[in-house]
Amino acid sequence: MIKAKGVSLRFPNGTIAINNIDLQVEPGDMVYVTGPSGSGKTSLLKLFMGIEYPTIGSLEVLGQQMDKGQTSRIRQLRTSIGPVFQEFKLIKGRTVAENVMLGMRFLDLSQDQLKENAHDALAKVGLEHKASSLVENLSWGESQRVAIARAVARKPLLILADEPTGNLDKDNAINILELFKSFIDQKTSVIITTHATHLIDAEKHCKLIQMNKGSLSWERLG
Repeated sequence: MIKAKGVSLRFPNGTIAINNIDLQVEPGDMVYVTGPSGSGKTSLLKLFMGIEYPTIGSLEVLGQQMDKGQTSRIRQLRTSIGPVFQEFKLIKGRTVAENVMLGMRFLDLSQDQLKENAHDALAKVGLEHKASSLVENLSWGESQRVAIARAVARKPLLILADEPTGNLDKDNAINILELFKSFIDQKTSVIITTHATHLIDAEKHCKLIQMNKGSLSWERLG
């Protein structure tokens, strides 16, 4: 699923965001990534998404080598990834359902299938009643759940979620984590960055990555 060997990410200004990491994520793994702000959590997800590329080292995601020479193949790879980043990038003037459907625009699906996937995803995040609402009329937490629905509607092989429980109340945060955990049985891998360590359960298949200054250590929970 994901294989990283000696991967580092250095920005042009000399900042080392990721420092010589080794990591392997298997199908069906639930991975929590914790660490202080600036420790490299978001940079790690951007590497897995192909937004950034390793400065040195080897990184393979879903069987694809992640380097600048593979740009077209990486674009295709992204159709199998469900991203949830802190910038929700919802399109104003469009409804909740339309925003979720736009997240599937590169998939070979009929209009009926797009609508069905969008409805199912909104039901999972508890927003089916908001399907016809314009996204600019949503609260911050509701917008976050739309972003999550947009990611899971793709039925991806890999979900990358950057602080998906941020600014949600405890009950909604737990519901979102339970939703992500439901993908384990489908052999979808889920990688979540979070500061909410008190919500992390020591369950089978779960891994905990702790990051500090671009370096990581990890352990299997449960």
